[in-house]
Amino acid sequence: MPPDLASRIAEHLALVSLAMAIGLLLAIPLGVLAARRPVLARLALAAANGLQTIPSLALFGVLLTVPLLGGIGPAPAVVALSIYALLPLLRTTVIGLQGVPAGLVQAGLALGLNRRQVLWAIEFPLAWPVVLTGIRLATVGSVGLATVAAAIGAGGLGGFIFRGIATVDHGLILAGALPAAALALLLDGLLGLDLGASRRRLLAWLTSRRWSAPRVVRPLVLAPVPLVGLLLMVLLLMASLLGPHQAKPVITIGSKNFTEQVILGELLAQQIENNTPLKVKRQFDLGGTFVLHEAVRRGQVDGYVEYTGTAWTAILKRPPISDAQRVWKETAKRYQSQFDLTVFPSLGFDNTFAILVRTGDAQRHQLQTISDLLPLAPTWRAGFGFEFLNRQDGYRGLSQRYGLVFRTPPREMDLGLTYRALADGQVDVIAGNATDGQITSLKLTPLVDERHYFPPYQAVPVFNSASLGRHPQLVGVLKALAGTLDAATMRELNRQVDLEHRQPAEVVRTYLRRAAPPAPLHPAPPPPAPGPW
Repeated sequence: MPPDLASRIAEHLALVSLAMAIGLLLAIPLGVLAARRPVLARLALAAANGLQTIPSLALFGVLLTVPLLGGIGPAPAVVALSIYALLPLLRTTVIGLQGVPAGLVQAGLALGLNRRQVLWAIEFPLAWPVVLTGIRLATVGSVGLATVAAAIGAGGLGGFIFRGIATVDHGLILAGALPAAALALLLDGLLGLDLGASRRRLLAWLTSRRWSAPRVVRPLVLAPVPLVGLLLMVLLLMASLLGPHQAKPVITIGSKNFTEQVILGELLAQQIENNTPLKVKRQFDLGGTFVLHEAVRRGQVDGYVEYTGTAWTAILKRPPISDAQRVWKETAKRYQSQFDLTVFPSLGFDNTFAILVRTGDAQRHQLQTISDLLPLAPTWRAGFGFEFLNRQDGYRGLSQRYGLVFRTPPREMDLGLTYRALADGQVDVIAGNATDGQITSLKLTPLVDERHYFPPYQAVPVFNSASLGRHPQLVGVLKALAGTLDAATMRELNRQVDLEHRQPAEVVRTYLRRAAPPAPLHPAPPPPAPGPW
């Protein structure tokens, strides 16, 4: 069982509860208006239907760019979940209110009640069973969708699922999936409890007192008790989520969503914790290069490990070049001038893309270089990660440089799954990372890039320069990592996490204990663009 399971469940519950509160506050008033105006009902339901069709990852990605939501974190996730909850909440509110017999409404008005009193004393209580069905449906759906929110740093149980997919660790996948399913069933059961007797006793007690509730409180007094309880629970969770103990730690370290990145993020975090009094928050398994780059630019994440080739081609949009030192120097200079980001010297290894095939196929067809694939490509199947298929230094340029044309368009899948797909014979060629531990264990063979298509991908810490200005002690601590980690060591650390299913924090702790004090494998030049220190 992961050690932080309880905190992840609490994060997940907070996301769902806040989203449901916002959804209810929007859907119920709108539903009341729409129930009395057929034209408005059609427009509102059509709009909610349209929002429901947007893929969740796409909506999360769009909301990341909204300045008011602050980028990565729970805010865009809560907004997205609220949007998805609107349709069932709005539809059931409209259906429930429209299903109240008109005769009962007229009887209430004849007894001297005004329209608002009729709504809360007659219509809404009678419509409540239908409205509650919508709340239960929206809640269960939000629990499932909230797992996707981990891709944008919102926390929750989805972090285990993404980590498990990346490492093909069924235990981690189940650690996220089973509690999420249990949470959905628990919330559905709690919302389905018959609290009618409790509500009647509460109303009897209230009516026996000689006092009059303020106008703003009356709707809550007359509303069904489960709704009031849900709103109170949301307020408590909001206080716990946004309270002082949840304030941003001094330093936030991020990582992309694959094994090596989590290990390197943990390496930075432990290096800082071991050598400074600063606290570190880990914001790992974020969606990808561009999400993390924007987070560091905005100061939501203070630093992470990037690869020079990725920074050069994907972020700076420069054509690939093979001179590693030139790529590092130019990247550092442009990052400082364009983004106010400081690029530190390489950690010591180059994690370039590796075109991989099964070792048995390599021996059978005498495959040594990427060019050797040309006669086989028309009958072979390829599978690549999302970024490789869309990046400037990815598949499109590779196929042009080498003239590769496969039998069918390459399958698009998570990078962590491509290795298993290749080993199991589902595809014949993949693009992996040169330092991945699964290359040896799954008996895969990298092909030589003899035309030097791929740029160098040296692993370099990238930090927000303003953060370094606030904490200048970080500079020396991060420089001490330069040149201390070679490709063979990185491959071994990846192997321990991917294949032995050890926790990245434990693997890094053991490595640092054995390597301390670190001695550079090769001298690293100072950063060409001085930071604010």
